[in-house]
Amino acid sequence: MKWASSISESDSVNTAVEECAESIKGTIGGDPDLVFIFPSYNFTSRFVEISNAVNQQFRNSIVIGCSGNGVIGSGQEVEQRPGFAMCAAIMPDVTITPFHVSNSDLPDGDAPPDKWSDMLGVASGSDPSFVILADPFSVQGENLLMGMDYAYPGCKIVGGLASGGTQPGANALYLNNRTYDHGLVGIALSGNIDVSTIVAQGCKPIGTLSRVTKCEKNILHELDDRSPFDVLGEIYNKLSETDQKLFQNSLFLGVVMDPFESNPSIGDFLIRNIVGANPDSGQLAIGQMIREGQLVQFHLRDAETSTENLLNMLEEHQANPNESDSGALMFSCLGRGKYLYGEPDHDTDIFREKIGDLPLTGFFCNGEIGPVGGSTFLHGYTSSFGIFKPKN
Repeated sequence: MKWASSISESDSVNTAVEECAESIKGTIGGDPDLVFIFPSYNFTSRFVEISNAVNQQFRNSIVIGCSGNGVIGSGQEVEQRPGFAMCAAIMPDVTITPFHVSNSDLPDGDAPPDKWSDMLGVASGSDPSFVILADPFSVQGENLLMGMDYAYPGCKIVGGLASGGTQPGANALYLNNRTYDHGLVGIALSGNIDVSTIVAQGCKPIGTLSRVTKCEKNILHELDDRSPFDVLGEIYNKLSETDQKLFQNSLFLGVVMDPFESNPSIGDFLIRNIVGANPDSGQLAIGQMIREGQLVQFHLRDAETSTENLLNMLEEHQANPNESDSGALMFSCLGRGKYLYGEPDHDTDIFREKIGDLPLTGFFCNGEIGPVGGSTFLHGYTSSFGIFKPKN
């Protein structure tokens, strides 16, 4: 398996595509089986032109991609200016199944697994991994991911929501020679391929683990038989002055999604917004359905905690290093990058430092897709990675 990544900052469609294609062909030395493309929103009026130019370069390859508010190629982040990122892979003994799905195609929530496999054209017994790129305005992402987890137990799913467009129809999704402005595009990978995932949600825990002892849907009534406000007050009084300031506007709840995990590590928490609070009752509204018995812990987020979290997640991956890692995709929130860190290439530089000089490609998303606790979720303020290698 061989991957290559490239990026161009030319504002000419033909030049950008030609520069990337020439670099990639020179690196991998053959016709790729799979090509990913990510144009920045600066090419909005020329999205279809990009598809035509790419397919002229790679007539025998499966092509998939989407538009992004910023793009990532060759380990470089290009934001707030024209950019075109591309990666390609030669994948011996890997079956690649491409698909486009509209929201109206999604099976009902109680549909059996074969409805999902029929829709995607992917057998549930093929042990697939997926890359999903979706339009944020026309797909119910959470329903999609729940259905895919149900139909393909234990599968790995990574991806992101297209960005840059501010209204329905303004984003682009690419699949082979077609350009879509709705739905989702994706690929299933099966055979001699292994996908590792890293989901860095950018937070650090505060206080201690608590158990939900009373709740209703997304409303948290009690933690360890106490009011959530009482628990928060106790936590706040023990924080440093810096963290107390952060507490005011960057407080989140981490929910342990694996019911069998009693000693969670940082990657076991699903980080969700606190979307409302009632000081009179002491209740909190969470941006996630919760259930009694779940373990939770409050978290804080800023540039420093995001850096620390990413370092920890990448070091955890490197605890089991594998020299056969071939390439990686990165799906980063458009609220990260220079907006959060004040400098370019922050997350990509850390990735290179900890993982090595793998071909790394992706874009800045309207939402990031990746697994936590054995299930797949749509995240915010996250960097989600898929790292690809052959099984043998």
